[in-house]
Amino acid sequence: MTGTLWLAWRQQRLLILTAALLVTALAVWAALGRADLIEAISGYDLSQCKGWNGECPPETYDAMTESNGGIRLLGAIGLALPAAIGMFWGAPLIGRELESGTIKVVLTQDSGVRSWFAARFGLAALCAVTVSTAVAALIAWWWAPISNMYDGVYWHDPYILNASGPSAVAGALFALAAGTAIGLLVRRTLPAMGATLAVVLAVAAVLTYFRRDFVTPVDRITPGMQPKRLIGSAWSAGYRYLTPDGAQHPLENCLFSGEQLRACMDEHGFVGRVHKVYPSSDFWTFQGIDTTVYLLLALALVALTTVRLRGRRLG
Repeated sequence: MTGTLWLAWRQQRLLILTAALLVTALAVWAALGRADLIEAISGYDLSQCKGWNGECPPETYDAMTESNGGIRLLGAIGLALPAAIGMFWGAPLIGRELESGTIKVVLTQDSGVRSWFAARFGLAALCAVTVSTAVAALIAWWWAPISNMYDGVYWHDPYILNASGPSAVAGALFALAAGTAIGLLVRRTLPAMGATLAVVLAVAAVLTYFRRDFVTPVDRITPGMQPKRLIGSAWSAGYRYLTPDGAQHPLENCLFSGEQLRACMDEHGFVGRVHKVYPSSDFWTFQGIDTTVYLLLALALVALTTVRLRGRRLG
């Protein structure tokens, strides 16, 4: 290892070793938690627990409930990981060099500032991908034995949907790129860290809040007063009433049940009820959308950083 890559390693080795220790500790924790979970639920038929309408045996339910806390906590760590990478790895990547003036040493080297940035950011990106992939995989692995089960953690919970799968890895890359670009523009580490946190959280909040606006839910139609189809592991997007022409009307029109509901439906001419849901297969649809957005933003920010490095005086 020589040249700019060796310099990048020396400048980032403490962060890399810290990240390795973090992943190791989380792996041990997840392995122990999953082993306890498997032991607790072994010998029980979990098929009846599937879906929100499941009915688990009390012993199995207690074991699942106890494990849900650990899974949610690991998921919360996964949710916080991109912001941490952006703040503590991305923001100082160039910003600290500019603030301390050590960038002048880089400018005197034959390799040039762009080669230095490519090695420095490339190594950071490789580590961000490795760490985020490992944490996302640990979350999914621990959760898998009791996935989408009664009163547990479901695929559409942020602990799973935001913290596992390819979108978690893409989010880490975006956060790193955002922190790097902000550090270059702000030129001071602490303000850059604060701005990076705000940007990363804002983008994650927008994607989460508007997530269901990007995908059309499936309509489960129940004719007349027949019992509605159980929700299972689907993600509910609300109910509507149906008229003979196929038009859907707000639920507020009939806030009753039993005979009162029947009378209200007859009064308004409703012939059925519609339950809008996102099936569990939409997990990958949402993942694809988030991953695409994060990667496009990351590419744009890396391009911006490269152009700024080329076009401005850094010393």
